[in-house]
Amino acid sequence: MSLKKKMKAEMQDKKILNQARDHAFEYIDQIEEMDVFPSDKNLKNLIQFDEELNDNGCSGDILLNKLHRYGSQATVAQTGGRYFGFVNGNAIPASLGAKWLADIWDQVGGLYVSSPINSKLESVCEEWLKDLFNLPESTVAGFVSGTSMANLSAIAAARFQILKNLGWDINKKGLNGAPKIRIIAHDQVHASVKRTLTILGFGTDNVERVPADDQGRVIVEALPKLDKSCIVLLQAGNVNTGAFDNFDAVCDLANEVNAWVHIDGAFGLWAAATKSMSYLTKGMEKASSWAVDGHKTLNAPYDSGIVLCKHPDALVSAIHATGDYLIHSEHKDPYLYGPEMSKRCRSVELWAAMKYLGKNGIDEMITGFNQRANQLAQGLEKIGFTIHNDVVFNQVLVSYHDDETTDAILNNVQQSGNMWCGGTIWQGNSAIRLSVCSWMTDENDIAETINIFEKALSQLTKTVTT
Repeated sequence: MSLKKKMKAEMQDKKILNQARDHAFEYIDQIEEMDVFPSDKNLKNLIQFDEELNDNGCSGDILLNKLHRYGSQATVAQTGGRYFGFVNGNAIPASLGAKWLADIWDQVGGLYVSSPINSKLESVCEEWLKDLFNLPESTVAGFVSGTSMANLSAIAAARFQILKNLGWDINKKGLNGAPKIRIIAHDQVHASVKRTLTILGFGTDNVERVPADDQGRVIVEALPKLDKSCIVLLQAGNVNTGAFDNFDAVCDLANEVNAWVHIDGAFGLWAAATKSMSYLTKGMEKASSWAVDGHKTLNAPYDSGIVLCKHPDALVSAIHATGDYLIHSEHKDPYLYGPEMSKRCRSVELWAAMKYLGKNGIDEMITGFNQRANQLAQGLEKIGFTIHNDVVFNQVLVSYHDDETTDAILNNVQQSGNMWCGGTIWQGNSAIRLSVCSWMTDENDIAETINIFEKALSQLTKTVTT
């Protein structure tokens, strides 16, 4: 049988797809009993993939069985209720189902003509996001891989617009000889923003740094005098504390002199979609651009980032591409609003997540993260941990006495297999960072997590005593 006939037969009899479905269902059924981080045994089993590529390939059922047997057990169970690392979300079932269907469609989302459905859903999601976040009507959205790429796109747009205002066309003249752009950012700027600044040629040494307060918020009074050459970088949700900058005050200062304000809101921008926490984002609509993830707080599948910009011409001009073969339409051509041409149709599962939840469901889920985070902070404080942040959103930052003890407790917790969180350095000292952002996490998961910390502390105490 020819290769083409073999693959066509496999598609038509659906054996491979049914097998993948069965493996996926088995994974879902065992997720709450799995190690949150893979055991040493399962990690060692990854050696099964160390093989040379043979001449004749193999059947689909053999490779899927191998992938499930050794691959599923070597995954991080972030779709369960006790994974608190890296502000990673968890795909809600409706959006996951939509992604499965979209994978079968296998669309190329760059142009309307290559995927009308993606173009339409990007337009719909754009309107819904503007409504949820109360953004200016002129705002356009680009759907990218994550906030790292969204930050890159937005700051590229800022660079284009600032230089245009200063009489310089960067697309024609490049950076050599260009007027100086001032980058204003505080000490707690996220690593992805630092990377963006290096990629775009600004360099981190050229940043005018502003001190932050004890929660990681920019100190407004310490801002340098702004002018029209400035790009001011703020954040909605400090990655350690969850704190929000004072958008209202900073944007007013920036807008007086026609400076550009960009808000990195990877997980925190969604506070604007809630009734109880929208105060955290007061004034954010006065900014020029925003970056946010769908795959964190909204719990859409990976990868799903969004760049939002109220200056469409700046965004399109900064990351545009040309080609005689490209076919534009009167509808939205998505590649104009992001750096990718061959792009996945991320709007499908983003649309599904928002459609499924609705405004009230989004509010309820995100508010629930805050409630569980406060439950976690209160429980850890009762057993002797120091809570370093005001739990205003979904982040909990803790330590126990000194760096050595804190690090040892973190190691014990991670090795338990029953939950996982990460460490960080906060104000020069070791700390443990917990991010509550999975729809699966409930009161029982939090209670069990507190119990795991208490056991880790007890184990450490016994070791020291011995």
